[in-house]
Amino acid sequence: MITAVLPTYNRAPMAFVKGEGSWLTAEDGSRYLDLGAGIAVNSLGHANPALVAALTEQAGQLWHVSNLYRIPQQEKLAQMLVDKTFADTVFFTNSGTEACELAVKMARKYHYDNDMADRVDIIAFEGAFHGRSTAAIAASGSEKMVKGFGPLMPGFRQLKWGDEDAIRAAITTRTCAVIIEPVQGEGGIRVATDGYLQLLRDLCDETGTLLIFDEVQCGVGRTGKLFAHEWAGVTPDIMMVAKGIGGGFPLGAVLATENAASGMVAGTHGSTYGGNPLGCAVGAKVMEIVADDAFLDAVSRKAAQFRQGLEGLVASHPTVFEAVRGQGLILGLKCKALNSDIVKAAYAEHLLTVPAADNVLRLLPALNIPEADIAEALARLDRTALRIEAA
Repeated sequence: MITAVLPTYNRAPMAFVKGEGSWLTAEDGSRYLDLGAGIAVNSLGHANPALVAALTEQAGQLWHVSNLYRIPQQEKLAQMLVDKTFADTVFFTNSGTEACELAVKMARKYHYDNDMADRVDIIAFEGAFHGRSTAAIAASGSEKMVKGFGPLMPGFRQLKWGDEDAIRAAITTRTCAVIIEPVQGEGGIRVATDGYLQLLRDLCDETGTLLIFDEVQCGVGRTGKLFAHEWAGVTPDIMMVAKGIGGGFPLGAVLATENAASGMVAGTHGSTYGGNPLGCAVGAKVMEIVADDAFLDAVSRKAAQFRQGLEGLVASHPTVFEAVRGQGLILGLKCKALNSDIVKAAYAEHLLTVPAADNVLRLLPALNIPEADIAEALARLDRTALRIEAA
């Protein structure tokens, strides 16, 4: 018999009733150290007092109005994002998947309005994850994502990750856009090199192709910059954002240059809940905290501490772990033992981690995780590895 909740997840046998900082409390009162942060969502930890205050204040005033009217909270957050990024304009969504849908529409509409209606093809990359909608799974192209859901939206092609010759050859007069995660999350914490991102920008400029960055998982401070592409010194034409920008409240956004967004006039897109006052009030508080240079410097310091400890774990447990990947606080342990076994063994140490492709263990703690909690996480990962070795 099917369960009341559609069984599309293999859920762990635990449920949580309270969160505080980097810790979750289960129904039985036991506490777990959370290195997943809702898969990079709880960017400032659980029940962050500043976010609770922002949400509570807004909830006492106004929850929802239609986008048929001005929404001051939305305008405030949009201006904050424009001031801090390459973008000239922002559209708010509720998720990264919705952001992907708009990014695809925006790119194709741009070429259509510039008398290039046949420029519809979008180049993506193996291992990509852009969401669960029909456009997003077509962009990823993996069998796991697309099997049984055809016919797929046409116009997507996947290239090998980091292959410079392949991307040079792939862009044609039919190419509309290139979409890439500067750091692949679901794909196994693979970091695009600065040189590769610079090459994509150069090729797109040369051919009139739009460049789309998916920073749903790696953005909003996670790498130690406000957005991961800043490390490479390049900017996209369109960028997808979600997860961490809401700090736990459902919020996403598409950021774009005026040129790239020129086709998106009144009536071409919409959202019932996107940019609602509640979400934007929380998002503005997240931006206020995360965009501060001192906060981002602290993320980099904590990331260095964490990475050094993880390198030590690899050296201490060579039959369990193989290498450390990632940038900032989007980190991965490439495993020799099955990552799913390590995730389960960590439960016994009251530690929460997230599996990823290529047998990688994802570590995505809150950006403000205390140094003491990092040390505790390393100790629990060490004990987890000992459990695997003893099995």
